[in-house]
Amino acid sequence: MCGIFCLLSLSAAPSERDRTVHEHLKRRGPDSSRDVTVQGPNLGCRCLFSAHVLHMRGRLTQQPLQDGLGNLLAWNGEVFGGLPLTTEDNDTSVVSERLSSCNDPSDVLSVLSSLRGPWAFVYYQKDGDFLWFGRDFFGRRSLLWRFDAEFDALTLTSVAAQTSEAVNSAWREVPAAGVFRIDLKAFTETGSLTFELYPWAHTEDDVLSTCSETLVPIGCTAVINQSGLFLTSPVSRLNTSLPKSTNDTETCSNSHLSVEDLQQLLEGKEKDDEVSALIDVLSEAVRQRVQFLPFREKEEDSPPTPERATVAVLFSGGIDSMILAALADRHIPAHQPIDLLNVAFKLHEPKTQKQSVKKPKKHKNKPSNSNTDRAADSKTFNPFDVPDRITGKAGLKELRDLNPDRKWNFVEVNVTQEELQRLRRERVCHLVHPLETVLDDSIGCAVWFAARGTGVIMKEEEEEEEEKSFTSTAKVILTGIGADEQLAGYSRHRVRFKTSGHEGLIQELVMELGRISSRNLGRDDRVIGDHGKEARFPYLDEDVVNYLNALPVWEKADLSLPRGVGEKLLLRLTAKRLGLGPSAVLPKRAMQFGSRIAKMEDGHEKASDKCSRLLTG
Repeated sequence: MCGIFCLLSLSAAPSERDRTVHEHLKRRGPDSSRDVTVQGPNLGCRCLFSAHVLHMRGRLTQQPLQDGLGNLLAWNGEVFGGLPLTTEDNDTSVVSERLSSCNDPSDVLSVLSSLRGPWAFVYYQKDGDFLWFGRDFFGRRSLLWRFDAEFDALTLTSVAAQTSEAVNSAWREVPAAGVFRIDLKAFTETGSLTFELYPWAHTEDDVLSTCSETLVPIGCTAVINQSGLFLTSPVSRLNTSLPKSTNDTETCSNSHLSVEDLQQLLEGKEKDDEVSALIDVLSEAVRQRVQFLPFREKEEDSPPTPERATVAVLFSGGIDSMILAALADRHIPAHQPIDLLNVAFKLHEPKTQKQSVKKPKKHKNKPSNSNTDRAADSKTFNPFDVPDRITGKAGLKELRDLNPDRKWNFVEVNVTQEELQRLRRERVCHLVHPLETVLDDSIGCAVWFAARGTGVIMKEEEEEEEEKSFTSTAKVILTGIGADEQLAGYSRHRVRFKTSGHEGLIQELVMELGRISSRNLGRDDRVIGDHGKEARFPYLDEDVVNYLNALPVWEKADLSLPRGVGEKLLLRLTAKRLGLGPSAVLPKRAMQFGSRIAKMEDGHEKASDKCSRLLTG
């Protein structure tokens, strides 16, 4: 992974970078930094390239990488398939070599279409003086752009900065609609920028609507390439078939299904085959993302210790993260720990005046998804016993039962309001930008603190537990994003199914994957990458998405069943097959509520409201 940057400007324009942006880029890539400027004798403009590398694959390779022909590549990505790579190969070198052999746009598109995995890139093609850039089909890596009309300068960067300057409002995310090409000679002659778009196949017919005036930098123009060329989509279209006879809107909200009921659903051979196939494809996606991770150059002399993990999971104890942890356990060497990063925001201690009047009732056998019972008793109240902490500890027990020999580091990341406010102002507001809603603030802050991995673990000493300060060393962080979007995990899916049946649900799922790049993935990549760590998304692996897209929607979710079972039904059956227990039937709980960050601020805000707290940088 890298922090990449390119400043394209006319020769008279300044080439300085914003200092804050530069610091953010360096944190994304702590292992190597390099600047290269391109300004040929026949080129009236110049490109300043800068790249900061997080070493993850093969030999450490400096970027921007320049080949013998003068082509230059700034690459922020991972190749998990599509090109032949050995464990010793560096994907930047392999991609650069393939691009170097390209003679025309169709060759470039062929190389990019073959890639499987997340990527964002900027590529200077010397033959013809073209600048290519873009993001993968899902937009799993961040790339932002801005045009400064005063200096006729375009900036492309992995991360921007929140400032008070008026030009700041022009930062936008590069749409994951395809790849773009700039004719640098034309830019030199006219001083105006036109982006040629080479769209992904299977996108909307009016693809330019994706690159509307709200997304293209002010003062620039986007046009579809005149040759009619496009990138081959890495995933198939969603199966839109409808069941022959269903009562779409009938629900069973009074039913209470258990883990044992899931076993009965598994008894049908067809469902059994679907579960087996999902385990196979998802397990392979996890394997590709957790194996063959190099240690940093400066760490090679110090071998791994039992305390030092290479992989962590953003962990709430919910089904998405539980399955990732269980599958990672299959592929990570037995002597290495796995870090489970569990974030909690400090609760306010309840008032104690009424506690002497009435003692809280205790329910020994009733599981709880809230902290109500604990909070009612000031003697046992723990301000970090938020719902995700409670389900996280329950999930930890399941994983220990699944593999008692594995060392599971359950990292309790505890955040106070003072620390939240300070680090949001200093760091997170820059990383979330240019997104700006209350939801972006909540998720961005929660993921940033979780990914930092600084907290405490419980260390067992002579049959007693002792709290110990701990910071995760993992450079790879698995996140469960993509599961809800494909398997109808959100409450809005249930609402849409109730009002419009399977047809409406299918439309909602098509929309979910179509907007995941702009709603989630760029932001999460910027936030996690700020710690010199790499976000990896197994549920968005191309083979996983292709498998799920091929299934009819009612085989993936049955929203006539109650919460905790019907949504993501196929995944719940998978959890049962993997040997997991109560976590298989936990209802979906959004991170901002499970971590209780939403309780830190104004409770009357709507998730879609513009968040003033992100404007304090």
